[in-house]
Amino acid sequence: MSTRRKFIRNAALASAGVAIGMPAYSRNSIIGANRQINVAVFGTNSRGNSLTGTFAKAQDSLVYGIGDVDTRAVAKGQKTVFDATGRKPKGNQDFRRFLEDRDVDAVVIATPDHWHAPMAIMALEAGKHVYLEKPSSHNPHEGELLVAKQKREGKLVQMGNQTRSSVSLNKVIKEIHDGLIGKAYAGKAWYSNTRKGIGVGKVTRKPEWLDWDLWQGPAPRQEYTDNLVHYNWHWFWKYGTGELLNNGTHEIDMCRWALDVHYPTRVSSTGGRYHYDDDWEAFDTQLASYEFGDDKTIHWEGKSCNGKTFYNQGRGSLIHGTEGSVLMGRWGFKVFNLKGEEIRSERESGKSVSMGTAGGGSLDDRHIHNFISAINGDAELNSPIDDANPSVTICHLGNMAQRLKMDLHTDPKTGMPKEKEAIAMWKREYEKGWEPKV
Repeated sequence: MSTRRKFIRNAALASAGVAIGMPAYSRNSIIGANRQINVAVFGTNSRGNSLTGTFAKAQDSLVYGIGDVDTRAVAKGQKTVFDATGRKPKGNQDFRRFLEDRDVDAVVIATPDHWHAPMAIMALEAGKHVYLEKPSSHNPHEGELLVAKQKREGKLVQMGNQTRSSVSLNKVIKEIHDGLIGKAYAGKAWYSNTRKGIGVGKVTRKPEWLDWDLWQGPAPRQEYTDNLVHYNWHWFWKYGTGELLNNGTHEIDMCRWALDVHYPTRVSSTGGRYHYDDDWEAFDTQLASYEFGDDKTIHWEGKSCNGKTFYNQGRGSLIHGTEGSVLMGRWGFKVFNLKGEEIRSERESGKSVSMGTAGGGSLDDRHIHNFISAINGDAELNSPIDDANPSVTICHLGNMAQRLKMDLHTDPKTGMPKEKEAIAMWKREYEKGWEPKV
C-alpha cells in the first residue's frame, strides 16, 4: 500500500467515528455534504434490509431504490428508508430497472451468493459503483471476472467485510506488521452457532410474491421447493457457499490481513454434515487448513450446529507470533505474552453485531462511510475487490478440498489448484444465456 493511500485511509478511519455519529442537521453543515450519492439496494429481506437502514442514515447517501424478487422485501426496504428519512424510495421486483436508471450512482448487493458476482458485473457494465456483500463470488472464476471487470470499468467495488474499517483492528494489525508479537506465523479463525435442521423440502407452487425465475438467475433451473427461500439456500451448492464463506470469510480475511499473506501453497480440510439428516448439502462441521510459502498457516474451524465458543467468543481470530499472540474480533483486540497472560486490550468504539443474519452496528457505519467517501474522492476503499478477492478464493479452496476429500496444491500467485479434479470446480455451470462474461 502506498504512503499516500495509508495516510488517506488512516485519516478517514480516525475521523469516521466523529462524522458517522453526527445527527443529520449537523452533517448537512459539513463542507461538501451536498455531494449526494443515489443508491439502489438489491436484496432487502434480512442483511440487505440492515444495510438499507445504514445507507439511508449515512452522510452523502440517499437510498433511491429498492430491488428484490420478493415484493414483501421491497415493501420492507421501502419502510426502513421511510422510517429513517421520511421519504419512500422507488421499488421494483427486477433490479435491472435500476441499472438502466441514470439517476442511480451506486448499488448495494445483498442477494443470495449465486447472484453476487454476476449482478456486480452487470452493475459495473451499467456504470455503477458497487457495495458487495461477502462472499464476492460463488466460485473462484467469478472472482477473477469481477476483478477484471472492475479494472476495466474503473468504478469502485467494496466488499462488505466491515472489519477492514475497524479503527482498533487497523491499529493492532499495523503493530503486528511492525513486530508487536515478533514474527506472526499462524492464525486460527472460527465460527460457532446452533443452527437447526432444514428438513426435507417438497416441490410446491412458488409463492405469488416471488419472481422465482429471476431469483434463480444465473443458476441452472429447478422446481421451487419449500425449504430453500429465503435463508436455507446458503447450504445448497447451486446457490450458496456453506459456512466457510458465509461467515468464515470475515475471520479468514482478518488472519490473512494480519499475517500479510496472499494465496496458499497447500489446502486441506476435514468435516461433514453430522448434526442432522436433511437436505443441507454443505458442512456443519469443518476444519480447513492453509499453508503459505513463507512458513505461515491459517486454520479455520466452523461449527454451524454446536455453539461451543473459543476464548468466550462465538467468532474471532487469534494470531500467534514468536513473542506473543493477539485475539481479534469486532469488539476490538487483546494482546497476550507467550505464557498466555493478557498484557493489553482495546475496545472498538461503538457497538457491532457479531452474530445473527442481519448484522449491523458501528463497523457497518464506518465501512459504508468509507465507500461513500471513496466515491466522492475523499478516501481510498478499505476493502477494494482486488484485495478482498484472495480471501474469498481461499475460502472456496477450503470447500473444494473438503468436497473432493483431498489436499490441494495451489499456485501462490493465483490460487489455482494443480489437481485436475479441483480445476474442474474452479467455475460453475450456468443457465443458458446467463453466464457472466468480461
